[in-house]
Amino acid sequence: MNSSLLDKIGIDPAIILIILLVLVIVLFGLVFYLMANIKKRNKDIKRLLSGKTAGDMEEIILDRFAEMDAVKNNSKRLTKEHKEIQETLAACISKIGLVKYDAFEGMGGSLSFAVAFLDSRNNGVVLNCMHSREGCFAYAKELIKGESYVALSDEEKEAIERAKTLDEEIADIMEEE
Repeated sequence: MNSSLLDKIGIDPAIILIILLVLVIVLFGLVFYLMANIKKRNKDIKRLLSGKTAGDMEEIILDRFAEMDAVKNNSKRLTKEHKEIQETLAACISKIGLVKYDAFEGMGGSLSFAVAFLDSRNNGVVLNCMHSREGCFAYAKELIKGESYVALSDEEKEAIERAKTLDEEIADIMEEE
């Protein structure tokens, strides 16, 4: 097999034949790979759609959208409830400070005490119970933002400070654990 064109280029026809043969083998391999891939995809699609019509698939998709809407509405409701609960909790007593002391000389056992009850905004009340031989006297003083409009004893001030720093102490304990 002599060709004037191949003779001018200087390429042996056997080399071209071998290159074409290798190319055909590679293309056949690619075709078989693609056929196997398509067969696998068809099997997956058949399994997905088995026993289902287009109407069934549409119904399934619409059901999923309805479920997503329900989840979205539920999330909004829960967010609103969470906010309401946090507002309620902010007004609940969350900090307590206690100081025991002897109100009068000669009275041992630290039977008197001052206790402060505060919410997250430091609003609340401080109770001072003074124990004596004649009885127990209790005084309550309102606190707004941790301050009282009535004069406070040293024990009451200490109880308020203990209540205010309770959050910090708990945070420190949690960090240690």
